[in-house]
Amino acid sequence: MSLRVLVVDDYPDTRQSLRLLLKSWGHNVREAADGAQALREAEDVRADVVGLGIAMAGLSGLEVAHQLQESASCRRPLLVALTGHTRPADIEAALDAGLDHFFAKPCEPGQLDFLLRCFERGHQRGVDAVVSDRAGR
Repeated sequence: MSLRVLVVDDYPDTRQSLRLLLKSWGHNVREAADGAQALREAEDVRADVVGLGIAMAGLSGLEVAHQLQESASCRRPLLVALTGHTRPADIEAALDAGLDHFFAKPCEPGQLDFLLRCFERGHQRGVDAVVSDRAGR
């Protein structure tokens, strides 16, 4: 089973690296370079998971998260922050915006893979373990 993953970041190298990694794990991956494109792509591909950069020009990742949650035409995907903004205020803002998980860039591939495998199989306990591990660091 593979997930439909949308990678949203304004840095092309970040998008490409994540796309290649996620594809190597068997997931179907699309990319968006900004928030507006992310909203269109998320609806078009019916993404299971959206990996969001937080600080982007135009619509930020936080604004995209808000809009994806409010969209009646789009099923609510798992929202994962993938960002270099890791101050406590940044983490709090991401969680307040409705992001489900927060990874600092560069994220550890093994933790991201574990999160996606747990989500894919519907194992909330494993997803919670990723969150607890990240919070403890």
